[in-house]
Amino acid sequence: MFALTNKPEMGSRFYSALIQLAADHERGIDAMKVIQHMAGVLVETYFLFDDSDEAMQASFKKLSSMLHCHPAEGIIATYALPPAHIIDQETERGRLAARVFFEEWLDCDFELHDLVLTVFHYVIVGWEDMGIPRSETLRLLIECVKKCMSFEIAAQELCDVSIEHQIGRQGWSIGDCIAALGGVAGRRLAIALGAAENSDFFRGSELPENLDRIVYSMTQEAIRLGVPAGSDWRFGLAANDMPVNAPVELVRELDPRCLRFFRAIGLNSSYDQAVSCAKAAGRMIAVASGGELPEIEPAIAKPLAMSAITESYKFVCMDFGMSLSR
Repeated sequence: MFALTNKPEMGSRFYSALIQLAADHERGIDAMKVIQHMAGVLVETYFLFDDSDEAMQASFKKLSSMLHCHPAEGIIATYALPPAHIIDQETERGRLAARVFFEEWLDCDFELHDLVLTVFHYVIVGWEDMGIPRSETLRLLIECVKKCMSFEIAAQELCDVSIEHQIGRQGWSIGDCIAALGGVAGRRLAIALGAAENSDFFRGSELPENLDRIVYSMTQEAIRLGVPAGSDWRFGLAANDMPVNAPVELVRELDPRCLRFFRAIGLNSSYDQAVSCAKAAGRMIAVASGGELPEIEPAIAKPLAMSAITESYKFVCMDFGMSLSR
């Protein structure tokens, strides 16, 4: 019945694109990147269905059945998975690749999902011949899928909460929401990196590298949704010798709401939370500065979010340092 798409040819092209996406001319194929790209593809297929969470669980069961194994059990070592900002970056590349192929698909979504699982089945089985147990690969794939789903759902829900509650009930402006989400991202980042445990943590030389990882998630999310890339993200930011000027009140009001949501979905890592809030801030920038008549010009919205992340990060680090000196 569903014979509108040349499935063998499509599967071959899809497999080749997946491998090339993770290829490096010097180091060869990065298996962990392939897994993250596979996770992004799966997540994109789940959003084709009405209940993405149910589709995800059914997908795990079907792939496990095809592989004749269960995912490896036990606690995953911290070094087994890349950091959250890398997972976000690579799974988004997988999602983008999936959208390109989906445009050519002419049959039903279930057929598409089955083709994706078939391709992934052969990849995982092939890796086992090279010494990588299929149960371990399946577990890593599932963990990456769950992270990607959590980041996407969190970004959307945090934007909805900001718009419906903070703007609709509390009278915030959309600029307040951008600053608050950026500020919560900076606060979560500082906590994740140990500011609350090490009074010597905040050092100017470390600030750009630590922030850039989270900021990248925000900027790429905004750019994906149509915000001009440009070079004006840091335009007008305060100099290093200026007093810290974080949106403290906005962060204090929104942070508890974010934490309640993170607890509800089981996203307990402060670093994962920072990435989620940064993505939400990027999405909010797109909401504010999109269209022919944007509510906030991109040249204003982008530095506003950057300033909120940077200043809130500094505030948490320096506030804790002062509390130790008392």
